[in-house]
Amino acid sequence: MTIKGVLFDFSGTLFRIEPVGDWLSAVLDAAGITLDDSELARCARELEEAGALPGGANPLRTPEHLTELWAERDTSGELHRRTYTGLAREVALPDDRLYDLLYDRHKTPAAWRPYPDTGAVLAGLRERGIGIGVVSNIGWDLRPVFREHGLDDFVDTYALSFEHGVQKPDARLFRAACEGLGQDPADVLMVGDDRRADGGAAALGCAVHFVDHLPADRRPAGLLPVLALAGEGR
Repeated sequence: MTIKGVLFDFSGTLFRIEPVGDWLSAVLDAAGITLDDSELARCARELEEAGALPGGANPLRTPEHLTELWAERDTSGELHRRTYTGLAREVALPDDRLYDLLYDRHKTPAAWRPYPDTGAVLAGLRERGIGIGVVSNIGWDLRPVFREHGLDDFVDTYALSFEHGVQKPDARLFRAACEGLGQDPADVLMVGDDRRADGGAAALGCAVHFVDHLPADRRPAGLLPVLALAGEGR
């Protein structure tokens, strides 16, 4: 197999969302709301347990009234917002505005950090003439995140679930990305952190490589094997 294109997942693969405490603190500061340390810690802990931060931990328990939304949350922007603000509302916060403000914060480039080797790997693939795509289950346009971090020029195509109305592991999303690269799936490698969602590319004939979903400072070189795989053509 000769690799002519590489598809990457976004969250947990190329970028990592900020920690829940930082996410909450940024929103509180912007809203001019001050909490004492114990209350801040409670809110952060309960938001994390609720799975309210997109790109963060999944809910410890999905509330029954959100089960259907959770299953299809990435197929539209409206469903994505309703799902995550609904999860956040399982937590008592001091101001009702915070639920929407928290959701809006996670969509900003400032809330995301590239993994330490993201830029080097994307640049290395580009130097080798290998096409690059991003395939993400997401409810909003992540292109500004790539632009803000100086990585958009490396990406040839984006296949975002909310724009196609389907989410991984549905093969249609991977097919759209391969078509965007102009490549046969048999010549494409999919890189992701979710064995179920990202592994769906295998049904289309893509090779698949997994990385660990870890904080950025704990995974400094998790993407580097992709360059070796591309160089070896397998």
